[in-house]
Order: sequence, then structure tokens, then C-alpha cells
Amino acid sequence: MNRAILAFIRKELSQSLRDPRMRLVIFVLPMIQMTIFGLAISTEIRGIRLAAVHAPSDAAARRLADRFYASGWFVPVAGGGHDPYRLIAAGLADAVLVAPTGGLTKALGRGPASLQLLVNATNATKARSIESYATAIVAQETAPERRLGAPQPGIELDVRILYNPAMESSLFMVPGVMGMILCLVTIILTSMSLAKEKESGTFETILAAPLETWEILLGKTIPYGLLGLADALLVLAAAVVIFSVPIRGPLWMLALAAVFFVATTVGVGTLVSTISANQQQAMLGSFLFLFPAVLMSGLMFPIENMPPAILWVAQLNPLKYFVTLVRDIMLKGGNGWVFAYNLSVLGVMAAAVGATSYLRFRQRLN
Repeated sequence: MNRAILAFIRKELSQSLRDPRMRLVIFVLPMIQMTIFGLAISTEIRGIRLAAVHAPSDAAARRLADRFYASGWFVPVAGGGHDPYRLIAAGLADAVLVAPTGGLTKALGRGPASLQLLVNATNATKARSIESYATAIVAQETAPERRLGAPQPGIELDVRILYNPAMESSLFMVPGVMGMILCLVTIILTSMSLAKEKESGTFETILAAPLETWEILLGKTIPYGLLGLADALLVLAAAVVIFSVPIRGPLWMLALAAVFFVATTVGVGTLVSTISANQQQAMLGSFLFLFPAVLMSGLMFPIENMPPAILWVAQLNPLKYFVTLVRDIMLKGGNGWVFAYNLSVLGVMAAAVGATSYLRFRQRLN
């Protein structure tokens, strides 16, 4: 091989591998990610929260509900005494099984009975699976009657799809993609901007200026926060105009959610930059955060399927809470409890990441 090419190869490999942080990024983290994602990511929908609304004395409804829970797809949620619609609106249940008036046992005594299933379709993929699972379970329940020559099944399942009746994938995906785009813009731009100052040598000029640490930090991060909010507005307009995604909740909720989320992601970008020595490390560090964040946000894969040992990692993911907020506001109208809880978590994350970034940045300046 050409000696010049060999020299370049040796130089680039030496430059990439001499930094312990780069060796960690290249060799160790891919193995960790492969292990985690191999265990955590599954397209099979399980852990569906199902509430069964029926009288305690309704033996037929109780037997059918037990069959749902025994299938392994559904987990029980207390539904007695609650409005079925409210259970879904508040995010307490993914589906609600509602017995007919007077009870399923009494209705079956008169002939075929109609049983209602309410399904939350803000996640269209999960809604399709719920409908399919429920239809299969009811078919198994009525199979003995069909074998005996009954003219029609004893139970007719009336499925009502809430919030996304046509189960269009765009209504489910577009709000999530909005969060992913904000992550990309704010984290990558913020981390690379600060890393570029160090790499080009202008960081020393900033240090020599008569400025406080917080002034430097805010001056370097606020512009990217504003760019992120501008992107949020553009993506929201595209979602409404191009994909016809409805906005059923108030705009101030969406604006507040975007501000809290952008504050968190800008803080993450700043934290990545304090760890990185150059733009290459900042880029890799950003993607090492973004890749798991997207996969473990509920954007494409259900979080409920993850093993408990890994599920706690998803609870530390700001994108998970933002995706939940945007889907709830745009498709469901913005439930007060869901909004307050997820916004509070984002606020705590923004404060924690911002404080950590400030301390590391100040340490670096000193």
C-alpha cells in the first residue's frame, strides 16, 4: 500500500484511539446499547391497562374480564365507580370494557349481548393491537357456543375508537416527530457550538472578557433555545396544514410544554459540550444521548413492554414526557392531571440538567 496512505491511516487511528473517552465511545458504549435495546425494544404490545366496568354480581362480565387478564396482554386497572371515558381521558387506562345495562349475565339470558370496548387511539399501533386482541379473546369465549351450532356468537363486541377513529398513523407519529426534531436541533447545535469555541481556540478569548459565568452560559445557549422554539412552531404548522393533525387542546399548553422541553434539551447539549474536547466528541456524545432517547420515548416502540430493570431508564428520558404531553394536548384536548405531572417532571429535569451544566462549565472556566 502507498506509504502516504499508510501514514494517514496510522495518524487517524492514533488520533482517534489515544483519548480514553473516544475508546469508550467506540468500543464499550455500542455493546451496552446493543444489550439494552435487545432486551428493551419489542414490537409486541403487552402490559395494556384494561379497566372492566361491571356490577360485582355480574358473573359473565367478571369471567370475560378474567379471560382478558389471563391472556398476558392486559393488566387490570380499577374501574368500579368511575366514568369509563374519564379513565381513558386521564391516562389511567388504555382500554375500558363496559358491560351492557343490567349486566352481561342478564343480557346473555335474553340472547346475544353487546359488550362495549373503549380504546384510546392516540397510539394508533397500540389501538390496532388492542382491537385485535379483544376480538380474539371474545371469539375464544364464544367458541363453545359456535361448536354447538349456535346461530350467532353470544357476545358481540362493539369497539369504540377514541381520539383517532380512523387510526391514522400520521396522527400518532407527527406529534412524536416534533419532539425528535427539537432534540436534534437543540442538543447538537448547543453542544457543537461550545465545542467549536474550544477547538478553534476562541474559548480563551471568552475567558479573558470581563463576563460572569452565567452571562457566558446564557449567551451561548439562549440563541439555540430560540431556534428550537422557532422549529417547534414550524413543525406544528406543518403537522396541521400538511398532515391535518388536530389541536384539540389550548395553544398555551403546547407553548409551555415546548419551552420546558427546549430548556431541558439545551441543558443536555451544554452538559455534553462540557465533557467534550472537540466537535467530533460533541457530535458523538449528542447521538449517544439522542439514539436511546428516541427509541425509549414511546415514539415508535411501546415503553410498557420493557423489562422493569430497564424501564427506569425510560423514566429519565425528557423526550418521553414531551411526546406524552404533545399527544395528549393535540389529540385528547389536554387533561389537567397529565399536563401538570409531565410538565412538572420536565421542569425538574431542566433545573437538574441546567444546574449540573452550570457547575461543570464554571469548573472548566476556573
